[in-house]
Amino acid sequence: MGLLSFLGRAMGQPSSPRPDGEAQAQVLASLLGMAWVVEARDPYTGGHLWRVSRFSELLARQAGLAEAETARISLGGFLHDLGKIGIPDAILNKRARLSEEEYAVIKTHPEVGFRMLHGHPLAGLVSDAVRLHHETPDGRGYPLGLKGGEIPPMARIVGIGDAFDAMTSSRPYRVGMPVEQALGIIEANLGRQFDAELGARFIQLGRAGALDHIVGHSDLGIPLQTCIMCGPTLVQRRGQQAGEHLYCRSCGGEYRLEDGADERLQAKPTGARGGPAELAPVADEQLIGELVQATARQVLSLDSGAPSR
Repeated sequence: MGLLSFLGRAMGQPSSPRPDGEAQAQVLASLLGMAWVVEARDPYTGGHLWRVSRFSELLARQAGLAEAETARISLGGFLHDLGKIGIPDAILNKRARLSEEEYAVIKTHPEVGFRMLHGHPLAGLVSDAVRLHHETPDGRGYPLGLKGGEIPPMARIVGIGDAFDAMTSSRPYRVGMPVEQALGIIEANLGRQFDAELGARFIQLGRAGALDHIVGHSDLGIPLQTCIMCGPTLVQRRGQQAGEHLYCRSCGGEYRLEDGADERLQAKPTGARGGPAELAPVADEQLIGELVQATARQVLSLDSGAPSR
C-alpha cells in the first residue's frame, strides 16, 4: 500500500478526494517522506528525525504552547534536516571527525533546506525549523547569526532537541552520552547556546525521566538495534516480525530478527551483506502516516476544506 493510500485510511477519509485539506495532507506526507529518505542517507542518524520531533513536541507542550503551534513544531522537528540532501556522501558518511572544511560544508544544510522549501505550499509551517535550528542566543550560530529574541520559538525548541539527540546518539568515533551528562551540558550553556527558559524546561523533562522512552529509539517502544561493527544503527520498523531482515546502512551487514527473551525482537548477524535493493532508502510509510494523522488536523484545514492561512 502506498503512502498516500495509508494516509487516507489512517485519517478515516473517504476514497473520493476532498478539496484543499486532503490535498494539503498528501503534500505534507510527501514532504515528510522526502525528509525520511534524506535521513536514511546518513547511516548514523537512524531515528534522528523521529526523536527530534518527539523531543520538540514534548518541550513545546511543557512550555504551554497551543496545540496547533505544538503540532507545527513537531513537524518542524521531523523536517529540520531536509537540507542535508545537498551534503556529499563522503562527508555525511565519514567515520571520523570532520575537518574544518568539511564542517563548513555541513553548515550549509539549513540554507539548502530553506531554498528547497522556497515556493512550497507548506513552507510556512516549518521554514523556521529548517533554516534557523542552528541559531543560538549568543549570536554565534548559523546561518544568519541571530541573537536571543530574534530566533523564533520553533527554531529555539527544535535546536535544543537536535543538540540533545546529537549528544545522546552514538557515532563511529564516540559513544552517545548518558542523558544526565547531555542535560548538564545544556544547563552549562543556557543563555548562550540554548534559550535559557526553554532549555531549563527541557532539563526538567529530562530529569523527570520524560525523555527516556525516546533516547536511543527510532519509533515509540522500538529501540535501535545494534550492528556488531557500527553500533546502534539498525532501524526496526513497527510491525516487522521474526524472520525479517535489517541492514546496516554503514557497513551493509545483514541481520535477521529473532524472538528475544524479553519478548522483543533481537537482530542477529547472518554474515551476509545487503545488495543495492536491500540498502536503498525507502520511507517508513506507517510512521509518516501516523505523524500526519497526529498533526494535520491541527495545522491544516482538514475539517472545513478551506485553504490554510
